[in-house]
Amino acid sequence: MTSIDVKDLTKEYGTTRAVDRLTFTVEPGRVTGFLGPNGAGKSTTMRLVLALDRPTSGTATIGGRPYATIDEPLRHVGALLDAQAAHGSRTARNHLRALAVSNRIPARRVDAVLEEAGLASVAGRRIKTFSLGMRQRLGIAAALLGDPQVVLLDEPSNGLDPEGIIWIRELLRRLAREGRTVLVSSHLMSETASFADHLVVLGRGRLLADTSMQDFLDAHSHARVRVRTTDPARLRATLVRKGYEVAQSDDGRWLVDGAKAEEIGALAAGEGIPILELADEQASLEQAYLALTADDTEFTAVSPTTPQEV
Repeated sequence: MTSIDVKDLTKEYGTTRAVDRLTFTVEPGRVTGFLGPNGAGKSTTMRLVLALDRPTSGTATIGGRPYATIDEPLRHVGALLDAQAAHGSRTARNHLRALAVSNRIPARRVDAVLEEAGLASVAGRRIKTFSLGMRQRLGIAAALLGDPQVVLLDEPSNGLDPEGIIWIRELLRRLAREGRTVLVSSHLMSETASFADHLVVLGRGRLLADTSMQDFLDAHSHARVRVRTTDPARLRATLVRKGYEVAQSDDGRWLVDGAKAEEIGALAAGEGIPILELADEQASLEQAYLALTADDTEFTAVSPTTPQEV
């Protein structure tokens, strides 16, 4: 197994507890989204997994072993934590060559990952001339260099253009299909929703959720159905008679609280009411995430709805 196992992990910096008795497992064969407000402990946790910091207590292992004990670690674990970490005076190709030599990775992998990351045409340029998006691509290429079974990426979409965001989304899905263990930290909820199968959510260093994407959305959604018909008056009367709470939206559709689409569809069919549109409404990942983490956000902005007196 190549799972990432975090058990009772705690990290304190002076009087600040950045990670608080954290326990979760990242399984192979799926993309796990790692979410939480700023200061929640995501980056600290990833650093602890990669032995860049020492835990105050608890353990973080990869395939049952601490990262520091893994020989030629790039062959087993690929990571991107900071796209700015590469030496600016090196070329992209030489940066990857140095990493390859240090872990006895075949030189042919350098050109392979440069091609995969879309950097083949600029491989001879110095990294200090790269944009943020290009540095991100280089960092991801470095993470893939050893063809690892475990991949950890911190904000991999940062600085990428739309084509790059589509590329990273498809890459993450492919890695999971190949049976690899993939942990991705991100602040982009819409992007996380597009690639994650599972979610681990932190708040103030504590575990708030460890669940599948669908179960997470279901847990933070209020059942509601959106329905449109050619006979709205009869549909409304039927729904009210059956005890449903019904409201009309601005676009003319009916919103039925506390119901499922299959219930409303069966009811309408039984009454002979034609239906043009019928769908369950569900909270977006962003809405569900905000509902869960509302009390665990360290920094919040005041909504500028009311003029402030000077």
